Amino acid sequence: MKFTMDRRQFLVGLPFLVSACTTQDVWAPDDTVSQAIYRDPGPKHLTLYTMKNIGSDNGAHSALLINASQRVLFDPAGAWKQERMPERNDVLFGASPALEQYYVSFHARITYYVVGQKVYVTEDIAERALALALKAGPAPQAYCSRYTSRLLRELPGFEGIRQTWFPNRLSEDFATLPDVSHREYRENDADDKEVAARQIRMALEAEQ
Repeated sequence: MKFTMDRRQFLVGLPFLVSACTTQDVWAPDDTVSQAIYRDPGPKHLTLYTMKNIGSDNGAHSALLINASQRVLFDPAGAWKQERMPERNDVLFGASPALEQYYVSFHARITYYVVGQKVYVTEDIAERALALALKAGPAPQAYCSRYTSRLLRELPGFEGIRQTWFPNRLSEDFATLPDVSHREYRENDADDKEVAARQIRMALEAEQ
């Protein structure tokens, strides 16, 4: 895993973490959540992240960044182990742009790339998405796209999204929304997450 200066900037202070499509039941205490809250004064938006296999292009995981009155990452059936973003049943609080980028960067490796699809929404829609995420979890293993698509279908203007088990189908439906931007994230990190995690931990220690 090669770290650039830009990447080190958002790695500073972050502990070891791992992400995958597995079940997790977690409820962070109120004070921890309140201290971690991150608010973005910019336009409200939703970003759908889809992790895809480079060889087959099959989708492997779905997650949703929600920028509402606070910024959270809805990561159903995820297992992102870290301390900077407290979790309540698949909702990760304190999703600053730096931590969002780290989440994306960790998933992008030699065997997988990440697709980010962003759409701007009204404050009401963003708040509705946040409320739905807070009551959605925890998702069983492999239910990431199921839970994400179910949430999106309940938002005004998103009714055309099909509830699905498949990340690619969800991504395809999301792409039909008006004014969606599309970005791909690719890296050449090793596929072994344990190796990557050790390298991340070493980079963090070097920055202290």
